[in-house]
Amino acid sequence: MNRSLRMKRHYKVRKKVVGTSDRPRLSLFRSNKHIYVQIIDDSSSKTLVFISDVKQEGTKLEKAYKVGKKLAEMALKNKIKTVVFDRGGFLYHGRIAEVARGAREGGLKF
Repeated sequence: MNRSLRMKRHYKVRKKVVGTSDRPRLSLFRSNKHIYVQIIDDSSSKTLVFISDVKQEGTKLEKAYKVGKKLAEMALKNKIKTVVFDRGGFLYHGRIAEVARGAREGGLKF
């Protein structure tokens, strides 16, 4: 996929998606090998929760699902129940969808 096309989509999404202290932004980045997910409060410019799949084992899809599930657990410990989903310009397919599914099943509301 062309990086400039992804960045165009990302900027278009970021114009509308803003995280507040009530509903922080769940932002993710997908590289060829790993996936990185964080929950950000844009009003105070702070990362509240961060997790990646760097030290996990399994297929890429399994690791993405586990990351979403673990992120939801960590968010609920920090009393975060609802978030806005920022897919980072990536298409809602494959590993991105698995992270979202894991987070929803873990208890987060989008």
